[in-house]
Amino acid sequence: MNQKQNMNQMMEFNKAAFDNTFNAMTLLQEQTERMLQLTLEQAMMLPKEGKRVFTEWLKACTKGSETFKKAVDDSFQKMEGFFA
Repeated sequence: MNQKQNMNQMMEFNKAAFDNTFNAMTLLQEQTERMLQLTLEQAMMLPKEGKRVFTEWLKACTKGSETFKKAVDDSFQKMEGFFA
C-alpha cells in the first residue's frame, strides 16, 4: 500500500471520528437547550430580560458550533484535495 492510500485512509478515519463526536456533542447541546428552555418557562422570578439573555446565549452557542463545523469540514476538504 502506498503512502497516498495510507494518508487517504487516515483522513477518512479522522473525518469519521470527528463527525461522530460532533454529532454526539450536538445532541447533548440540543438536549441541554431543551432543558434550559423548559426551566426558563417555569422560572417565574426571572424577568423577561434575563430570559432573553439565556435565549441569545443559546443562539450564540449554536452559531458557534455551526461555524466550527464548517471550518473543520473546509479543512478536511482542503486536506483531501492536497492528497488527491
